[in-house]
Amino acid sequence: MTTTWTALRHLLTMQYKDLHFRLTRQLGSEDLARESLHETWLRLHRHDEIGPVERPISFLLQIAGNIGKDRRRAERRRARRSNVDAAAEIADTAPGPAREAMARIDLDVVEQAIRDLPPRARTVLIAIRHRGLSHEAIAAQLGISRRTVFYELRAAIELLEARLARKRPSNGRIDDAPKNICTNDGHESS
Repeated sequence: MTTTWTALRHLLTMQYKDLHFRLTRQLGSEDLARESLHETWLRLHRHDEIGPVERPISFLLQIAGNIGKDRRRAERRRARRSNVDAAAEIADTAPGPAREAMARIDLDVVEQAIRDLPPRARTVLIAIRHRGLSHEAIAAQLGISRRTVFYELRAAIELLEARLARKRPSNGRIDDAPKNICTNDGHESS
């Protein structure tokens, strides 16, 4: 006896609930079982001869199970590809060579500017920024007012910012940086 594609489609329709239940157990997903059975039904729309099928229910489960496994493998491949693509899009937050060089230039400029500060302004800046002392503690330590501590700190920061602004090129490119910078005494230094 020859089984037809039409007969298999009819059997799938009549036994859908049982096939769905069994395929859900096999695949572990109701949605995947449903999608696999729907695709199986579509694949059964053929016009060629199928030949004899001894156990049509098992035959349908085999087709749907293979479709489900293929879908799961394809989904895993897409997920891996997506993870690889996502990882490739993650920005490298490490500074590049140009940024590192600019940071070294900035650091050198700041260190020199700190050395060039008047002694009291340098002491206030280091006490606040490096040692974390309060304005009150510094005022008591130096025998000056809190207001003087504030003015010394502001003057020191303004000097550091001005030095950085003069040393760093306006477009941020290292190769355009000025070769010489004027110090407080008017002499050029390299």
